[in-house]
Amino acid sequence: MSKLKIGVIGCGTIAKQRHLLEYASNKEVEIVAVCDIVEKRVEEFATKYAAKAYTSYEELLANPEIDAVSVCTPNYLHAPISITALNAGKHVLCEKPMATSKHDAEKMIEAAEAAGKKLMIAHNQRFVPAHQKARQMIEKGELGKIYSFRTAFGHGGPEGWSADGADSWFFKKEEAFIGAMGDLGVHKTDLLRFLLGEEFVEVAAFIETSAKKNADVDDTAVCVLKTESGIIGTLAASWSYVASEENSTIFYGENGIMRLLDDPVNSLIIQYQNGEVLKYELGSIQTNEAEGQSNTQVIDRFVKAIIANEESPVSGVDAMKSLQVVLAALESNETKKIVAI
Repeated sequence: MSKLKIGVIGCGTIAKQRHLLEYASNKEVEIVAVCDIVEKRVEEFATKYAAKAYTSYEELLANPEIDAVSVCTPNYLHAPISITALNAGKHVLCEKPMATSKHDAEKMIEAAEAAGKKLMIAHNQRFVPAHQKARQMIEKGELGKIYSFRTAFGHGGPEGWSADGADSWFFKKEEAFIGAMGDLGVHKTDLLRFLLGEEFVEVAAFIETSAKKNADVDDTAVCVLKTESGIIGTLAASWSYVASEENSTIFYGENGIMRLLDDPVNSLIIQYQNGEVLKYELGSIQTNEAEGQSNTQVIDRFVKAIIANEESPVSGVDAMKSLQVVLAALESNETKKIVAI
């Protein structure tokens, strides 16, 4: 079989450090096109990857040679570009959050089903080795009944690594729609759903713009979540953790406590009720500030799903459920009420 022909739409940091790097290292694909509205930027990547440069995504999608695209644009363009790409017969890997509304997410899902093409959303945290191991252990009942959790994802903000720095679209509501909750919080709603194997049914939240004077989106959020079986916990997402990145998750169960990415060496630790402690060195999670990231598994799994005609590893339906938790958090903050999903 000939190689899959790939186009990457949006050539900011996420494309530079993850999508383009990981496509380039996958032997099953060939990067044939790149697109960005900044001509100098797209020419740079076109030269580096020997691809054709576009400044119009519509023109890129009209290229019949292209089999699949990555959508790495500002959030407000995720749905319209993905739908246009699917209607053009391309498989789509879209960055998160998949859309800015449930309605748009449903339209993306409908477009994928109508086209018979793969739609995957780039939720990478579930593919981290410590999280894969944790899911296996939770499924086997290692913790017994899980009572509660707390998870946090925070750093100093996108200005530290975004291609446009402090002028980035991340801080502009009309382009981003949502701040830290869409950038970081949705990763944790996806991870918690993946690890617990349950859906969230109720959400309460406080969401503020506290730290970023140049932003009209949120930068600090704390949510209280409840699953269908009654597991309760907190989720924090923030661009105001100025000293170092926080990206940990802790579960409290009847047999013990599971700590994920809460220790710089041992990425999975279980402290049992009887005093026994198990530690696993399974590697760290990738960060946007680190150069040379080689593999989040997102690209490899997307490519494999296309070639083997397998179910999308993070389908549109799956990702929409993670998005709905974030949308419910926004509604809770606005109405000052607990929101049922």
